[in-house]
Amino acid sequence: MFDHLKDWVGRVEMRTDTAIAAPLAGLAATLDHDTPPWPGGELPPLGHWLHFLPNALQRDIGEDGHPHKGGFLPPVPLPRRMWAGSDMRFLAPIPIGAEMRRASTIQSVEHKAGRSGDMVFVSVMHEIATEAGVAIREKQDIVYREAAKPGETVPPAVAAEPLPAPRWTGSVTPDPVLLFRYSALTFNGHRIHYDRPYCREAEGYPGLVVHGPLTATLLMDLVLRNLGGDLGDRRVAGFRFRARRPLFDTAPFTLNAADREVGEIEGWVVGPDGRVAMTAEFVVTP
Repeated sequence: MFDHLKDWVGRVEMRTDTAIAAPLAGLAATLDHDTPPWPGGELPPLGHWLHFLPNALQRDIGEDGHPHKGGFLPPVPLPRRMWAGSDMRFLAPIPIGAEMRRASTIQSVEHKAGRSGDMVFVSVMHEIATEAGVAIREKQDIVYREAAKPGETVPPAVAAEPLPAPRWTGSVTPDPVLLFRYSALTFNGHRIHYDRPYCREAEGYPGLVVHGPLTATLLMDLVLRNLGGDLGDRRVAGFRFRARRPLFDTAPFTLNAADREVGEIEGWVVGPDGRVAMTAEFVVTP
């Protein structure tokens, strides 16, 4: 059932795009910035997520709002899909107006059987380059899971784990408008972010799901707001995050960050149940 999916390992997809300012203005507005905390005239960290957008035709969209499976990504026969995390390096700035090339390669396809049933993990390496050379490398992990079983709910919280004291913190109250605006910025049609009946009835979630990349973007924003302040004129050179538990539009969550070592910042997001929903590591230049 899953062995043939390994045939997709090594497949490559090439895309081109132009770095433009319009989606960055939309991102700044979505993050509630009068003046965004990133250098002007270039893509900010994670700004590449607003480019190389999916362009599947409407007739090729599946029931969940994603394009039908197959093509570049393997046709995993499991309906629930989640962006589990990324590990990226920002090697050089990408100026606004620059022509970009993205080479995407499927590095691995792994099947695992867990307590919640079958899961398939797909790792994709994206390499984004301009005429000046490679600017961003990102390894992206995607997980596919079985359909929700009747009566299935998100696992209840257990005792909260001990957490370090944050140096910077912020609270986010997610709502359908915030989720819709981010879906629009990334041309993401996945129904779990805007269709509440679908979330509850088809996927077993208690509310709209906050995008993992949106949560990561909010955490990045917390750090960027401070990089130009008491940290001086430093830049993010690397970023790694891992989604650990889903967040929903039913309650606020908190963003946290603290110095870990010289040139490194630790980040984490805590859900309303007191448990960590996302962990992250930042590498900053001197």
